[in-house]
Amino acid sequence: MKNLILVRHGKSSWKHNVSDDKRPLKARGQRDALLVAQQLKLDINTIDKVYSSHANRALSTCKIFLQVLKVPEKDLEITDKLYDFGGEKVTEFLKKLDDNQNLIFLFGHNNAFNSISNIFGDQYISHLPTSGLVWLTFDIDSWSELKKGITKLTIFPRDLK
Repeated sequence: MKNLILVRHGKSSWKHNVSDDKRPLKARGQRDALLVAQQLKLDINTIDKVYSSHANRALSTCKIFLQVLKVPEKDLEITDKLYDFGGEKVTEFLKKLDDNQNLIFLFGHNNAFNSISNIFGDQYISHLPTSGLVWLTFDIDSWSELKKGITKLTIFPRDLK
């Protein structure tokens, strides 16, 4: 059994004159990520590995979750393979994961995460919001066998306010 938790980065700011990957989180993005992380804390025990896009907004969201869930930063790997907006690079990344990792976290971007949620989950998600979380489970032994799974849990900030 494999578990994949996808978290779209928190709401980011466009008011800074920086490249896309340097955009910071807005205060709302920080608050929403904290709300979702605190809710997830009730449902999770162990995490094998955390992967984040190198983009500032994704990495900042990731670090909020690490703090709330008390996951050491040594379990975090930053990769540009998650700086993907279509989903193909993320899917390719997933299929190459170490099979000893049974529960992984990914922090990244839409439309990639929305697409992956719908391709591999059994519940249609029309729009994965910022700081939105989707937990998928798969009845497989190897990530290379990735196929349709079950949408175990969704947590969206609007549902917690």
